[in-house]
Amino acid sequence: MDEASKNKWNAIYQKAEQMPQACHLLLEFKHLLKNTEAKALDLAAGLGGNAIFLARLGYEVAAWDISDLAMQKLNQFAKENHLNIKGSVVDLSEPSNWPTALFDVIVISHYLQRELVPLIINALKPKGLLFYQTFTQEVTDEYAGPRNLQFRLAPGELLRLFDSLQCRVYREEGLLGDLSQGQRNIAWLIAQKSE
Repeated sequence: MDEASKNKWNAIYQKAEQMPQACHLLLEFKHLLKNTEAKALDLAAGLGGNAIFLARLGYEVAAWDISDLAMQKLNQFAKENHLNIKGSVVDLSEPSNWPTALFDVIVISHYLQRELVPLIINALKPKGLLFYQTFTQEVTDEYAGPRNLQFRLAPGELLRLFDSLQCRVYREEGLLGDLSQGQRNIAWLIAQKSE
């Protein structure tokens, strides 16, 4: 496990005074989710805004992150609020940590590790949904997201990475038109695994 990354994120989460909201993609397209018992994964969960949102909808949620502090805070919040969330410190680069066909929903927000794509797809159940949003290389706000382009998507890359799934929703506005409006600096994808 990358101790430098763990320490960096622990320092960030130490300062957090409240739990975050779910990502915009989940909030805008929550009508695509089942409100029945199902399993979800909040990948690179941080303090678990997506996990909390899904648990409140009735999902059994696994939240994975490198930060042990974030997972402690999330597990405490879940316990106090009677939410079905299990936060775990997980080394995402270790293939043995990844289940097969376990999750009905996987949510990833503001995280990009391209080599995980096959593991993410494999972890989805048939007909499972992937909700993915992260930063793009076409930038209108230099302070939005990482400065290292390795951690940003090239134009259309999110679609290509998950081209084995059926695209249900995609949004990437790039540098078109009036840059002061719209959803910039980010790409959104909701995709479904085939039966």
